[in-house]
Amino acid sequence: MHKLMSFMAGAVCGALVGAVTALLLTPASGSELIESVEERWEQTRSEARQAMQERRRELEDQYRNASRM
Repeated sequence: MHKLMSFMAGAVCGALVGAVTALLLTPASGSELIESVEERWEQTRSEARQAMQERRRELEDQYRNASRM
């Protein structure tokens, strides 16, 4: 569980740093920038959901294996 929380904290921090960097360094118009940030946010959320689902499957497998013993 600690590893998952560490991963999630790192993913959120990385997303925030990436978003701020994009805001400061991107020579795009406001609407283009907003669209880019929204795309990155959705990608980050999707990756976090996928990691959560994978971890859930791993924990469920561990629980089933422990229950059989």
